[in-house]
Amino acid sequence: AMNRVQLLGRVGQDPIMRQVDGKNPVTIFSLATNEMWRTGESETNQGALLCTIGDISQKTTWHRISVFRPGLRDVTYQYVKKGSRIFVEGKIDYGEYTDKNNVRRQATTIIA
Repeated sequence: AMNRVQLLGRVGQDPIMRQVDGKNPVTIFSLATNEMWRTGESETNQGALLCTIGDISQKTTWHRISVFRPGLRDVTYQYVKKGSRIFVEGKIDYGEYTDKNNVRRQATTIIA
């Protein structure tokens, strides 16, 4: 089995370091990836050139990144800043948590 993800995007917030209930600290930040595509019709111009007529659409996806490994966690916290373009490799983790209102929520996290 394999659980692997690679992302190239821009950091949405400065990383924060958290420590919960005596567990090892974790550095957390958000990463935005963009997907662009052209919508519309294609038509031939002068029999040789192909022109695409249509609008360009873009979708931004936000990813929650968590870094647990001690050396990488500290370097990420110190050097990664909002707006930086970075490459992240890791695995996808699906989990649940209970929010402040005692409502069960699902969360998807990339473990770098």
